[in-house]
Amino acid sequence: MVRRVAATALENLGGLEEAELSIVLTDDSAIRELNQSYRGVDRPTDVLSFSQREGEDGNISPEILGDVVVSLDRAHEQAREYGHSFERELGFLVVHGILHLLGWDHEMPDDEARMMAKTEEILEGIGLIRETR
Repeated sequence: MVRRVAATALENLGGLEEAELSIVLTDDSAIRELNQSYRGVDRPTDVLSFSQREGEDGNISPEILGDVVVSLDRAHEQAREYGHSFERELGFLVVHGILHLLGWDHEMPDDEARMMAKTEEILEGIGLIRETR
């Protein structure tokens, strides 16, 4: 399922079908360590993205996007919290992480709305529609 979500996202985003990325599925403990080490935030988070397209060496291998790390603990908890399936939440986090690898962000309200709309478009394309309680 994770491969299908990632492949669909890359196809939807255009010209990225041959791109490479890694997706790591982990737990709260491991993602907390990464969050502390790389962002200085000492708590678990749902998804982290580590782009290989940034910095002075960011253009060496443009086909390599980077790494997406997802906490399965967070995905389970958030699925319950939002009232939808674990698969839907996991798909959401994978797409969200991939968009971050490509430079999308949600610092400003307009950017967040654009990012959420693109995420929903991709998820709906594979049948992971937003569920309601």
